[in-house]
Amino acid sequence: MSKFTSRPVLRWAVPALAAVTVVGAGVAAKTLAVAAEPDLPPRTAAQLLVDLQTAQLDGLSGTVVERADLGLPALPALLGGQSSELTSLVSGKHTLRVWYSGPDKARVSLLGTQGQSDIIHNGADTWTWNSKSGTAQHHRSTGEDPAGKGPAAVPSELPKSPQEAADLALKAIDPTTQVSIGNSAKIAGRNAYELVLRPRDTASLIGQIRLAIDAQEKLPLRVQVLAKGDANPAFEVAFTQVSFARPDDSQFVFNPPAGTKVEEADPAKAEGAAGEQQHATGAEPKRAVIGTGWTSVLVMRTGQPAQATTDPAEAKQVQDAIDQLPLGNGGRTFNSKLFSVLITDDGRVLAGAVSPERLSQVAADPAAALK
Repeated sequence: MSKFTSRPVLRWAVPALAAVTVVGAGVAAKTLAVAAEPDLPPRTAAQLLVDLQTAQLDGLSGTVVERADLGLPALPALLGGQSSELTSLVSGKHTLRVWYSGPDKARVSLLGTQGQSDIIHNGADTWTWNSKSGTAQHHRSTGEDPAGKGPAAVPSELPKSPQEAADLALKAIDPTTQVSIGNSAKIAGRNAYELVLRPRDTASLIGQIRLAIDAQEKLPLRVQVLAKGDANPAFEVAFTQVSFARPDDSQFVFNPPAGTKVEEADPAKAEGAAGEQQHATGAEPKRAVIGTGWTSVLVMRTGQPAQATTDPAEAKQVQDAIDQLPLGNGGRTFNSKLFSVLITDDGRVLAGAVSPERLSQVAADPAAALK
């Protein structure tokens, strides 16, 4: 299944596409404490980039702490759940346990005060489980998934490990990016180099991305994303404990606890339901990317956002949340430290690591009309 096999060194848990999600206000984040700088042999930025691209990972287990202080507006109507649900990763501090044993075996467990959520991939089988709701979904791959869609139950696309976050950051390296060496550090008891990525375009809300790379294993131990002008990370994911030994196979076996409601996923049925929903809502998703590099803007047209579901209660919940957003710049807008979103009156959604004013300018561009 491509969700777990694509670039196994850097993307070994769940998909790593950043989702723009409207949620409650973030909790102030502070950088994770590290020891004094270790004395490491010098390496250039180019050498560290090669290290990241050529590192080999046979097995790994550890504890990951994720902190998010994105400065999002408080919109309780769109909250994804309690602290043990993967949708909660967009705000506050969270602890995850991770295991990896080759491209066919991976597990992520989000630990919360009110329960636990797991994603377990083992060969052709993928399980998602939520202890609070007492539900589990089982997806069995038939080997006929060339599009790499995989299970539809992964509830959050934010990076859940330093590897995933680093993979996203590496995609940004092009002529619009300045790459340099930062300070060495000791993270999770291991020596690490630091690679710093900075946008050359000052219009980006992102100031820099800092990757701490294990000096021996050449794998990311920590990734920090800093907003322009801020000294503290708006988003950070880091190992606090890590072992590069291959975990026992028992870690990837899921036996539903007594009383768990198990749903067997049917990919064909899910695709059919999506088609019926699109027909019922009249939605014809269109999208385009305007601009390049760090200041590019994603434009989507799916009809009015609240009409993207056939569930009246869910549609009302979405519309109520949208109505709480301030009017301005040609529609409903909100902005965080790292990105902004504009929902226009004609049913488009624009998002990017730029200011709301920049989104308004893009919305007026004929190329963003998506007609």
